[in-house]
Amino acid sequence: MRRGIAATALVASLALAATACNGDSDSGSDSSGPVTITWWDTSNATNEAPTYKALIKEFEAANKDVKVKYVNVPFDQAQNKFDTAAGASGAPDVLRAEVGWTPAFAKKSYLLPLDGTEALADESKFKSNLIEQAKYEGKTYGVPIVTDTLALVYNKELFEKAGVEAPKTWDDLKKAAATIKDKTGVDGYWGSTQAYYAQSFLYGEGTDTVDADAKKITVNSDAAKKAYGTWLSLFSGKGLHKADTTADAYAHIQDAFVNGKVAAIIQGPWEITNFYKGAAFKDKANLGIATVPAGSTGKAGAPTGGHNLSVYAGSDAAHQKASLKFLNFMTSAKSQATIALKNSTLPTRDDAYTTEVKADPGIAGYGTVLAAAQPRPALPEYSSLWGPLDTELPKIAGGKESLDKGLGNAETAIAKLVPDFSK
Repeated sequence: MRRGIAATALVASLALAATACNGDSDSGSDSSGPVTITWWDTSNATNEAPTYKALIKEFEAANKDVKVKYVNVPFDQAQNKFDTAAGASGAPDVLRAEVGWTPAFAKKSYLLPLDGTEALADESKFKSNLIEQAKYEGKTYGVPIVTDTLALVYNKELFEKAGVEAPKTWDDLKKAAATIKDKTGVDGYWGSTQAYYAQSFLYGEGTDTVDADAKKITVNSDAAKKAYGTWLSLFSGKGLHKADTTADAYAHIQDAFVNGKVAAIIQGPWEITNFYKGAAFKDKANLGIATVPAGSTGKAGAPTGGHNLSVYAGSDAAHQKASLKFLNFMTSAKSQATIALKNSTLPTRDDAYTTEVKADPGIAGYGTVLAAAQPRPALPEYSSLWGPLDTELPKIAGGKESLDKGLGNAETAIAKLVPDFSK
């Protein structure tokens, strides 16, 4: 579930393709028996998958003509595995895809358009911006099942001891971090060197890695340099933890926060269940959630993330029909409310935000920051643009290269991914 596109090498093996619809011996070709569809789920195998498995049993009980073969695929491998399998006509019938993958797979004709199908029978119930994010060239290729964005999450107890409030700007965050260090001895903030987590700094300066409409690369523009300069400044100073550029940086930041060793980080709702497991948040009410700080424009912004359920265009008619029925069930208000209550994830349709769902402080907190979530452009290559930055930003934060050099290198690499864009 981690945001961004992992820099995993393209998988040549079709190991998982053997579990896909066209490679199953029990694929349901016998018209007298149920159709068996294969679902590749990319959720966390420990914290989230059990909920989805339970829902599959409910679906099968209510739909005797369909069986679901569940396969949990690690998130950081799924994009490349599906790309490989779909290119060889051996992909699963259903994929839980990160929202950034949808336009790329749609461009390759790997996904079935869902407009007018059973899968989108409740289209009007979903948040319109999330449906829009599932489109490519005017057609809808995914049904949103969970959504997310980044927020400033903080330890209320430490903030109260220091006498500070959730910061509205990055400058406010620096001041708060110093005060927290003075008053509690704990660092006030620990930032990430991952490109996805630096995206809010770009939005705060009114820019992005590219201007998709103008077909221009903007990662090395003056506004972007200002944004990344602010990002870089949050790795040094009183109460600001130095950059962790190790392979385990994500886990180090998360562990420090949930155990009360740092007062605030930028994080998404996919970690809510893990927050609650930490010593600092045994009392769930201690978890503070605020909109990410704003940049010099005065506006705050965070990337819209989440996952869609999509249907493989290469499946036969019987499997597609069964898959569409499955999508309708899994993205229903009832199923989404169940997923939210069990996994503390954010539903994508308003009627799934029941009183019980909104009683979860994590869900309620992230619900208040969704207004600052900024959808990604419908650019097939967009999510891959973070790859070059994931290479350069740790070097910049670790002092191995200058900001100018790093952004110049990223610009050059991005130009190869979108060769028709100008600099």
